[in-house]
Amino acid sequence: MPWSYIAGTGSAVPEKVLTNEDLEKMVDTSDEWIRTRSGIERRHIAEEDETTATLGAEAAQKALEDAGVSPEEVDFIIVATVTPEMLFPSTACVIQDMIGAKRAGAMDLSAGCSGFIYALSVADSFVRIGQSETVLVVASETLSKITDWTDRSTCVLFGDGAGAAVIMPSPDGERGIINTILGSDGSKGELLYMPAGGSRYPASHETVDKRMHYIKMNGREVFKIAVEAMGEAAASVVEGAGYRPEDVDLLIPHQANIRIIKATAKRLGISMDRVYVNIQEYGNTSAASIPIAVDEAKRKGFLRPGDLVVAVAFGAGLTWASTLFRF
Repeated sequence: MPWSYIAGTGSAVPEKVLTNEDLEKMVDTSDEWIRTRSGIERRHIAEEDETTATLGAEAAQKALEDAGVSPEEVDFIIVATVTPEMLFPSTACVIQDMIGAKRAGAMDLSAGCSGFIYALSVADSFVRIGQSETVLVVASETLSKITDWTDRSTCVLFGDGAGAAVIMPSPDGERGIINTILGSDGSKGELLYMPAGGSRYPASHETVDKRMHYIKMNGREVFKIAVEAMGEAAASVVEGAGYRPEDVDLLIPHQANIRIIKATAKRLGISMDRVYVNIQEYGNTSAASIPIAVDEAKRKGFLRPGDLVVAVAFGAGLTWASTLFRF
């Protein structure tokens, strides 16, 4: 089967910036506390007219331009998100219409912060078996719209943004997605979730009054599990493909917490100078985190053609995922 590879990337973030100093005026917190415990200094926040679909469509268009592909050539669109435009139709269908991808099938995928790698795995499979020639993977989130801005334990963490990648057959058999690991533990799902808005707790006056339409997280427990799961997934995806840590040119981890990032690098056995970190600028953008980082690293020259890259994430579900690819 042919390898699939990342033929183009794109990203989009809102212009509005919310700094730690701004948050000091909103909740009982401090810039030092946030930076020390998370590594975050600012995050981008969507305006009222900016949505998961508008950000996703902008990132998608940039990725298509980067790949030299027209919207009409796209066979399939996968959107990874936990903040969809609406429950239905899918955000993927909304973006399909926005960008004019008239031939494309479209679907959403929900795997929390691991969503981009999950979606990348699906796209890789479609290309490898010949189901699709060109797959557009979009990860887009507007977490600010489900963040409780009175909860100081969570509101300091999240930001908005979108990233996208065009997946096509590798033109040279050298670049491509080499190995992917996906995992989950649904028994711990309520450590990180949004209680209401689905069939268990449909929207009502009671769910609104109880603030059940916002992110709820047991940060201490999520942190402990994430450190172990991300470190193990990153090491396993490299070892499982027959490579060694010294072969890896760049680690691109989910940007949730600088301490988790450092622990993941240590478990993989690489120094921080081979880890791409932009958490200070964007905070945790969930599924969009990795594709934003991939696109930014490429534009800034940290990621070059031929580099061996590990991407790894952990998120709601609970889920975790890692992928090894030659860029």
